[in-house]
Parts: sequence; structure tokens; C-alpha cells
Amino acid sequence: MKGLAETLVRTGVVRAEDMWDAVAEVGEGEELRARLVSAQLATEAQIAEGIAAQTGYAFVDLSSVSLSADIIALVPPTLCRRYHLIPVERGRRALTIGMLDPTDLIAIDDVTSATELNIRPVVVSPDALNAAFSRFLRSDEELSDLSEQIGEIAAAEVGPGATESIEDTSDDAPIVRFVNLLISQAITDRASDIHIEPGEKHLMVRYRIDGVLHEMQRADRAIQDGVISRLKIMASVDIAERRKPQDGRLSVHHDGRQIDLRLATLPTVWGEKIVMRILDSSAQSLTMQDLRFSMINEKRFRGSIERPHGMVLVTGPTGSGKSTTLYTALNTVANPRINVITVEDPVEYRMAGINQVQVNARAGMTFQAALRSILRSDPDVVLVGEIRDQETATISIEAALTGHLVLSTLHTNDAPSALTRLTEIGCEPFLVGTALSAVVAQRLARRLCAKCREPYVESRQLLDSVRFPHNPADPPQLYRAVGCQACSGTGYRGRVALHEVMTVSEQLEQLVVAHATGTEMRAVAISEGMVSLREDGFSKVTQGITTIEEVLRVSV
Repeated sequence: MKGLAETLVRTGVVRAEDMWDAVAEVGEGEELRARLVSAQLATEAQIAEGIAAQTGYAFVDLSSVSLSADIIALVPPTLCRRYHLIPVERGRRALTIGMLDPTDLIAIDDVTSATELNIRPVVVSPDALNAAFSRFLRSDEELSDLSEQIGEIAAAEVGPGATESIEDTSDDAPIVRFVNLLISQAITDRASDIHIEPGEKHLMVRYRIDGVLHEMQRADRAIQDGVISRLKIMASVDIAERRKPQDGRLSVHHDGRQIDLRLATLPTVWGEKIVMRILDSSAQSLTMQDLRFSMINEKRFRGSIERPHGMVLVTGPTGSGKSTTLYTALNTVANPRINVITVEDPVEYRMAGINQVQVNARAGMTFQAALRSILRSDPDVVLVGEIRDQETATISIEAALTGHLVLSTLHTNDAPSALTRLTEIGCEPFLVGTALSAVVAQRLARRLCAKCREPYVESRQLLDSVRFPHNPADPPQLYRAVGCQACSGTGYRGRVALHEVMTVSEQLEQLVVAHATGTEMRAVAISEGMVSLREDGFSKVTQGITTIEEVLRVSV
């Protein structure tokens, strides 16, 4: 990779002053590539073309090449992942290999030994290579083979030694490989949760991808105890306790980075169900632009979190991205001059420079006890993981009224309902109206795949029936899901947030004190400029980000 910087500047991919700043800070290689992409100075494809020009090898765009599963199978998947390469084309005695670094002689020698063919390296981009991995190097077949192997072992062994054999923790043990593959495939598939659900005859594994559950594996029930025991050992929870729910945490290494998972067990009639939340550390480095607020919503939200005191609530159902929004807000306001303390259950993301407190009910460290201690620790900003009861709400409101910025979450369907919810759980209405600065309600809708979305013109009747804003004389051009290799045929890839930001005005304060209904407060908030969830969603439909069906699915 030596000389990559000069090549990228010479070919006009990156400006000279930007490149020299990057080189001075991190040097060359993968760190340089990551910095250029994250700073939006160059795309992955442009950098790959620069590497090709510098090394003298050809550049191949994998997204425009028809890859063959038979040809890819010539190279073992472990070699493909270890050396970041994939077979592209086979000749009579030669094999074309797409590589990130075509000068890696060790990788070329290993592939030559494995295939007994002459290797012709070409350069590919990392994003295209990862997409090819997701499509062709899946673990489904190996998982099925392992589940059969584990089931045969469990059926063949009788007596006290059977459990010990299934729960063998050596790296080559089938149960260990099965669990590791299960987690690795979920991370590769961009899943947010892994559901392991025991049934009468089968153990079912489902991944939640882009907010929708997909069945990925149906294994024999004989492997159930071994899989659950292995996961409980990894998460450091009591392996013998099967009668009550337990929570744990584990970390795995995937493609050179550490991934944290939060594990929860739940006893059911057929055994313990396990749900693992995959905690993506990228949420720690998100910016306000990444949240895709509309201009008016971002202005309102920024104005609320940049105040020195007051309370900002984020509402929505489980899995709607509330934690991501709160952590992004913390990233925006945190700096070395202020003291930021959080109290969470559990602590999902570890953040440098922020004091994070884990709730521990057994030790007496509840939300209420932690909040009282936090307020004696001279905080400027306090994040409360969730307001669940009157005492937590009251302490949080008092903190907001005594010069602290308080960020928290609440479970309500829309922003105005947060006001009525706080009064319902026992908070004084006049304190609620005074303390609250803003409430953000949000949902996550699936994002259209940019590679295969298709433009079309929707019928006037449907637009009218869902009250989609449009000019009847000039219907808007919208986009719909199609499906391609990049999105696994779903038409969607990733998710985008829909927001409803309500700032608490003097008129809304008076309505809270007067015990007005949520409907009345919503009408006032909209008259004062609040954009509803559905309106914000329709705006993103017009921009080609998502579809009408998705907005209707997630909004109220």
C-alpha cells in the first residue's frame, strides 16, 4: 500500500491538503482508508481504484459482475474472510481473485495451495466485498450440519456424561462452533437481535433485521440444552438456574472488531428462550446529521439539548432507536468542561469521558437511589435510562428544575401523550409543564435499497385515502421496493427514523395544569408548528428514502 497517498492525490481522488492531514495523523493502510471514507473525502470504490492504479493491477466492480457460487466454493470460506478476498472468475488453469490488497503474497500462496490454480489478483472495494460475503459465504449450511452432528451426539450418549459432552467448551467442539457461527452470521446480516426459541420438537433461531423477524434456522430439539448452556456460560449467568429470568452480557470478536451482546433468558413451557441484543458501537459516534432529522425538527431538538437546564424526553416503543438518539444527544453536548452522568439498566454502550452507572436492584442501586447519589455528585447533564415510576419521574423533574439538563425515555405513542403520562403516574402538573423543554417521539421505518429502488407514480385515489400531501395536477414521483443481491431480495436495506418534536410552550403548560386531554394538547402542538410522525414520514417518502407502506406500518 506504500505510495497510496501520492496516487490518490495524483489521480484527483482526494485534495492534496486533505490527504496530507490524514497521512500526518494516521499514516497509510487500512487506517488511512477508514479515515478518508469517514471524513467523506473519498468513497471505497475511489480508494480501491487508487490502489489499483498504484499497484498496477486491474480494478473490478463486484456489483456489476455476475459471481458464481461454484467458483467461490473453490476457495475455503475461512481463507476468504481471513485474507479479505473472493474468487471472481475461473479460466482454464487460472483463478481471478478480488482482493483489497493485491500485493499480499502470503494470501496468494495460501489460495494457490488450496486451489492448485494460478492466481490472478484484481482490486475490489471493501463495501462490495462485504456484500459478496453476505450473499455467498453464509453459515446456514454449516449450521445445519453442526446441529445434526450435535443432535447425534446427544442421542447416542446416555447417562451423566451426556451433558458434559454437549457442553464441551473447546474451540473445536460442535456446540461451540454452532454458537459462534450463529452470532457471526447475525452480525454479518446486520441483525439487531437474535431470538433462540425452544419448541415442542424444534429449536428455532430468528434474526431481527431492519425491525422484522426472519426465521434463519430450525434445529433438532436435542441441541437445545447445549446451546442455551453455552450461551449462559459466555454471558456469565447462573447455568443451573432455569426457573427465573436472568440478564447477562458477552463480547465476541468479528472481523477484527469487538461486538457486545446483551443476553436475556426467559423460562417458557418448552424451555428457556434467549434473546440477544447486538449492541452496535457505531451509535456512540453518530452525529445529528446521521439521525436524519428534518430541518425544523433538528432546530427544535438542538435548541432543547443545548439549554443549560430542563428535561428532554424521547418516546416510542421498544426498538425504536430511543437509546441511539439519546447517545447522539450526549455526544453533541458533552465536552471536558461539563460533568455528564448516566444511570441505565443496562448500560448498552460504553462511552469515553462519561460517567455511566449500572442499575443493580439486588445491591439496592435502583434508579431512585442512583439519581439521589448522582445529584450529590455535581452533574451538569444527567441521562436517566427510562422513567418507569413516580419516584424516578419526580426526582428527574426536580433535577431539571434545579439547573440540570436531564435526558430520558418514556413509553408513549406520541409526543403530547408524554405530558399526560407523567401526570398519570403522580407528578404535579405544574412541575411537569415547567420542567419539560421538549418531547421527541420516534419510529424506525425500513430504508429503501438505493441500488434497486424503482421510481413510479402512485394513483391519486391512494394518495388521497392516506392524506399524502400532493398536487392533483402534478402527482409526485415516488420510489418502491424491488429487491436485488445487495438487499437479499427485500427491497430494503437499513432503517431511517421518523420524528415528532414537540417543544413545551406556555400554552401547553397551561393545558397540563388544566388536566387537558392528549387530543387537545396535540391540536395545540400542531398549531404551534409540530410536524407529526406521519407527516415526517411522508416527507422522507417524497425524498425517496422509504415507502408509503413503511410509514403507514410504523406511524400513528
